[in-house]
Amino acid sequence: MRSAIADRPRYRWAVLGVATFAQAATCFFVQGIGSLGPALRSGLSLSTGQLGLLLSAAQLVPLVGLLVVGRLLDRYDERWIVGAGACVVAAGLALGAMAPGYGTLLLALLVVGAGYSSAQPGGSKSVAGWFDASQRGLAMGIRQAGLPLGGALAAAVQPVLAATFGWRATLVSGALVAFAGAVVFLAAYRRPPALSAQPVRPALPVQPAQPGRPAAPTAPPPAGSRLRMLREPVMVRIVLSGASLATAQSGILVLTVLHLHDSAGLGAGSAALVLMAAQCAGIAGRIGLAAWSDRARSGRHTTVLTCMAAVTAGTLALATPLGAHPVTACPLFVLLGFFGFGWYGPWVAHVTESAPPGRTGSVLGLAMAANQVAVVLAPPALGLLRDATRGFALPWCLLAALTAAGLAATALAGGRGEGRQQRGWREGREREVGGPDFPRTAPDRPGAPSPLPADGDGGPVAPGGWRERRG
Repeated sequence: MRSAIADRPRYRWAVLGVATFAQAATCFFVQGIGSLGPALRSGLSLSTGQLGLLLSAAQLVPLVGLLVVGRLLDRYDERWIVGAGACVVAAGLALGAMAPGYGTLLLALLVVGAGYSSAQPGGSKSVAGWFDASQRGLAMGIRQAGLPLGGALAAAVQPVLAATFGWRATLVSGALVAFAGAVVFLAAYRRPPALSAQPVRPALPVQPAQPGRPAAPTAPPPAGSRLRMLREPVMVRIVLSGASLATAQSGILVLTVLHLHDSAGLGAGSAALVLMAAQCAGIAGRIGLAAWSDRARSGRHTTVLTCMAAVTAGTLALATPLGAHPVTACPLFVLLGFFGFGWYGPWVAHVTESAPPGRTGSVLGLAMAANQVAVVLAPPALGLLRDATRGFALPWCLLAALTAAGLAATALAGGRGEGRQQRGWREGREREVGGPDFPRTAPDRPGAPSPLPADGDGGPVAPGGWRERRG
């Protein structure tokens, strides 16, 4: 039986707080790897490339895991999926603390990545269902601030633990924090009232009964439908902007402390504090930029494009003599933290509003899986480039070039067929999660009406704007 507290309108803010805490707890260790760079490099005798591979190991399984979790979120309660994922993260970190060497630690981080797959799409969907379009950007920004919040706390605590008790203590602390996140989310999260009134979705969607024909389960969408989804103009924009900014974010995370330590002459502790400041700027960015996107007439994606331009300028500046002096390098990293971590709030709000009704989890999983390709490849590639050149100028130039290319390609992709699709997505999302023009119901439940407006060619357009393809 549902608690009466969960039916109160203000409970959505409690849900937001719980989801943000779970996000911060789950990513605490992974986002703190960059701050442990000097300690791990000396304790395990690692090169910069090997250090980057540690971060990639924790992000490798989500390449597939995000797609799987996205499908599960469309069918089952996100409470159990997110909670179980955080428990897997805790178990993986506990195993890593007992690892005898670098190779075993890599394997343990693969287990961490399996649990980490549920943190992003699961928490995003849990928040999206509680807030309408007028507040969804702000809510998503606050929730997505959990990632830099976890990173900022890790940057403040983990180097001290590593210096006092050794690098294994940092994995133990990460396991305890992740487990605490699982317990809190499982205990406090509840689904939105309109969705909780419905039974759990069956393993196969049910086709509503037709006159003279009983209701019957339908087959799940084929794998080819996800590929067709990637060809939609808005998905092209989402993937291009997300992948380029995820590359930059991974680079900032893995290179900041090493750059300040090796090039700007700061001690490991002071460099970690700068990374913490950048993560705190990212918290402000995720909330502030997402709130701005709620009110921007030009749409949420304009906010994302602004972030791409700022990241391009900031990373390029670090490749100049400005990056060699602490007085100028530290403000540049804080600026990069604001835009290079802050972009995710408006971006993920744009993704959730672009999803067809009943497909929010799948679209989130698909978009985030595309990001994961960049997240996995960037850290070791940038680390190897730094080792090969014995400097940081070329890695920063590469990040600037990739972000600028993504900015140009995204801007070009934005003008193709946007008007009709955007109207359809907005209406579909309002029907799914409620809003000023539609009741707070879920149209994808069996028997719910779901009209298909005709497009300019006379063919039906599914709710959410995705054209139905025949044949």
